[in-house]
Order: sequence, then C-alpha cells, then structure tokens
Amino acid sequence: QDKQHSASWIASLLTFWLTILKEVKWKIPRMIRSAISFPHRGCGMNFMLNAVSRHMHTDPSRQKLKDAKRVVVKVGTAVVANSDGTMSLSRMGALVEKLRELKLQGREVLLVSSGAMGLGRQSLGLSKEVVGNPDNIIDRQACAAAGQELLMSMYHMMFSRLDVRCAQVLITQEDFVSRQRYMHLTDTLDKLTSLGTIPIINENDVVTGGARGEQVFSDNDKLSAILAAGADADGLALLTDVEAVFTKPPGEPGAERIKIYKEADTVEIGAKSGMGRGGMAAKITAARVAARGGVATCIASGYDLENITKVFGGLDVGTYFEPDTRPNKRQRWLTLATECVGKLIVGAKFREALERGTDPTLYVSDLIGVSGSFPVRSVISLIDEDGHEFARGITQKKSAEIKDALPTSAGKQHSTFTTVHVVIQPSDILLLG
Repeated sequence: QDKQHSASWIASLLTFWLTILKEVKWKIPRMIRSAISFPHRGCGMNFMLNAVSRHMHTDPSRQKLKDAKRVVVKVGTAVVANSDGTMSLSRMGALVEKLRELKLQGREVLLVSSGAMGLGRQSLGLSKEVVGNPDNIIDRQACAAAGQELLMSMYHMMFSRLDVRCAQVLITQEDFVSRQRYMHLTDTLDKLTSLGTIPIINENDVVTGGARGEQVFSDNDKLSAILAAGADADGLALLTDVEAVFTKPPGEPGAERIKIYKEADTVEIGAKSGMGRGGMAAKITAARVAARGGVATCIASGYDLENITKVFGGLDVGTYFEPDTRPNKRQRWLTLATECVGKLIVGAKFREALERGTDPTLYVSDLIGVSGSFPVRSVISLIDEDGHEFARGITQKKSAEIKDALPTSAGKQHSTFTTVHVVIQPSDILLLG
C-alpha cells in the first residue's frame, strides 16, 4: 500500500511539472537558467543579481547601445562549448532566449557564432593538438564541416521552440574584399532581418581551414566588427570569456576594469583564449574597427548571458567603445572591409588638392613611387613622402604598368600607357580622416 501511495505521489508530481512546462513552452525558469549559464555562482545569488540589475540606472554614455535598433551579438567558442569540446546546451539555450527578448523589444538581431571547429573536433574524435595546428588544414576543414551542422541544428531547434526563424550565413574575407559580393551579402542580411529572421553568421572554415592568410579572418571578432559596420548595425556585443577589458590580465594584482576605452589606454595583454583563435588583443582591435564604422560596441562576459540584456539596456557592464560618426557604405568598405595590397607614394600637390575637396584624378605624373605587386582594380594605400597613409583608392592599372610609366622611366617608349593616363579615378579615391 505504501508503494502504491508513493507511485501515485510521484505520478502526480510528474503530471504537475509537465503541465507547468507545457504552459511556459518548455522554458527554463529564469532563476535556474541564470545559475546554469554561470555555474560558479549560486542560484540565490544569481536571482538577487538579476533583480538588482533590473533597477540599475542606465549609463548616459551608453545611451546609443540602449537605443540601438539593429544589433549584432558575437559569441565565442568558450560560450557555446564546454572545455571538453561538448556543446554547452544551458548557455546556448539562455543565449537563444536572450536574443528572442531583443527581438521582442523591436530590434533586428544578427548573431555571429564561433564553435563549429571545436564541436566538430569532439564529434570526429580528433585531438586538440591535431586540430589546433594551422598546418593541418584538411583536419580543420573536416571538423568545421561536422561541427557547423551540429551547431546550426541546435540553434534551429532552440529558436523554433520559441517561434523564431533563423538562417545560416557562411562567409569568407573574400566576400568583403569583392565590392560586388560585399553588397550582395549586406543586401541579403537586410532582407533576412526585414523578414524577422535572425541570421547566424560564421566564417566558412570548410573552405579556408581556419588558416591565416589574405582571404581568411584572423578570428570571428574581426568578422563581427566588419559585418556590424557593413550591415548598418547600431550596436555590437562582443561576448567573451572575461568580464571586460582590464589594464592587465584579470587576476593579476592591480588589474582594473576599463569602463570606457580610450585610445590612450594602456592594456597589458596576457595569454589568449584556450579554444578560440581570438585573444583580448583581437577583441580590442575588432571593437575599434566597429567603432570607426559607427557602431557602439561593448566587450563583456559571455558566461553570464544576462549581460546581453545589460549591454543593450545601456548599463555599466564590460568595456564600452564610443562610435565615431558613421562613414557612408563605400567609405566603410574601403577603410574597414578591404585589405590594401600595395602602396602608391604621392606628391604633395595631389594631397593638397584632395584635402581641398576638388576631387582630383590621380595620374602617373603625380606619383613618386610604387610599392608592391597588384592587378587592376586593387585597393591600395596612398602615402606621402614621409610614409603616412592619407587616402585609399582602387587602381585602374596594374602595378607593373604603373612602375613602367613613372616619370623616372621617361626615357622608355610606351605605346599604350603614358604619364597622362589615369591611375585612379576621383570616384575611387577616399581621403582618410
């Protein structure tokens, strides 16, 4: 009889909780979710912290983050995966719910998510040493292929539970270097967000192998910064494995959080993250790139997913990077998304004309020298005689033709290219601020 009573009691309890879960659409209660997503703090402590955060005052200097209509959230490998390479379901679930909350606030949301290679490594049974070696390109590409499917499947399942659509977008740096592909990409992102869909973006390591080179992002921090600037985002949250930018590695004596980053700030960089490619130096560089593109940016901890709410609530969390005045889209492409493959040393008269706003054409006769080897329609740096870059442009001629036609080579005979020919059209020249 006691056994029957116990079984009846257990059945009633299970029925009760199944009813509760059905009513809340299988959401994990906020208090439990917070404790799971930040496991080294107690459940009660998280409950109190969340309650306090709702009553924290907005930092006036971060109003642009609070007002941001289109936002980009970047999460690293350490956020979506555990230290052993397995998927962190609790943190991913909390992340998905936080992104849904941003959408319910009327914002357009884009997610840049690392983690595919790490998850694929664990799935395929390869060692960290093998996959961590950039020379093992095929192994890394195989891991990226296996891991990306796992990552997107989980994101799709979790977002679907909350009635949110998502879409996979895989890109390489070459998609930014080509202006046509850059425009196609940003137009696609515009369309997806207008349809209420969250694009989930990652570098296509299946074709790049995650190796370093001209057409490979050094990390997803840089990718998210350039993407945020190119996609007209208003705010960017770079979520990482530390709470903010500190004057020196956290944990060392005298380390202090930098609340608002200034160019004059001195930061002592320590060892980079264990599973990802980007350390703190990469995150600072990326945040500065985004800020130059007119995007209000914050570096904060991704272990506590409440930080997403805090960052875009304008609260004093992490390290804030104040945005510059937003350049136009062409300027952003030339200065942020492209890599200069050569340099043209230009005389003072041309620079003066450019700074006066007369939109001068750059002729071979304006040049003093050429550095590098590049084809037609390459993005190059215009530098003065002291070596300072003052402009960028897209060449009409390849480097060999320009070198051959320089005034110093005037004794040579040229039938198709002379010093009166154009090197860069006015519409392809951008004066740097």
